[in-house]
Amino acid sequence: MEDVVTLPVREQVADELSVSLDDLAREGARRMIAAALEVEVAEYVGRCAGEVDGDGHRLVVRNGHGRQRHLTIGSGTVPITAPRINDKRTDRKTGERQRFSSRILPRYARRSPKVTDVLPLLYLHGLSTGDFVPALKDLLGQDAAGLSSSSISRLAKGWEAEQETFRRRRLSFHRYVYWFVDGIHLASAWARMRSSVCWS
Repeated sequence: MEDVVTLPVREQVADELSVSLDDLAREGARRMIAAALEVEVAEYVGRCAGEVDGDGHRLVVRNGHGRQRHLTIGSGTVPITAPRINDKRTDRKTGERQRFSSRILPRYARRSPKVTDVLPLLYLHGLSTGDFVPALKDLLGQDAAGLSSSSISRLAKGWEAEQETFRRRRLSFHRYVYWFVDGIHLASAWARMRSSVCWS
């Protein structure tokens, strides 16, 4: 991995060059993710190096890179081009082709878990579905994934369903000595959840 001091910087005026901390953090994060993905793929291909077909050709090989996609992480939104693997092996039980699945960057991931975790908190604090993009675009970038009004509305429906499941869960399968009840009133856009009672 290249030393961060050699990162390309944005040209400002004539020969004067500078780089912001946010630009540096995003570029550093992009390079680290790319390097980690390359190591992950190399290890996977290396583990399968001994598996060959009848002609002696390897069944698991590198297959270039996928299309570039944008990944929203805590330091902003970065472009990622993940390496691909051609895995020709088949599962003996199901007969289906085996597929490589990255633990670092799952196939359809567009946001890091930390970014995903903070979205419902912002919603509970009163940020409306239409305000996510304007509120977070300077922090996470204009092309931050999953922050459109429709995306947040879909997420909100899921959060409401989770809350309803939690509220209706059965408690009869345990014997409780004490119950501690705590309530909180939430003045937010969450119309169905103006108040909530949590049990522990």
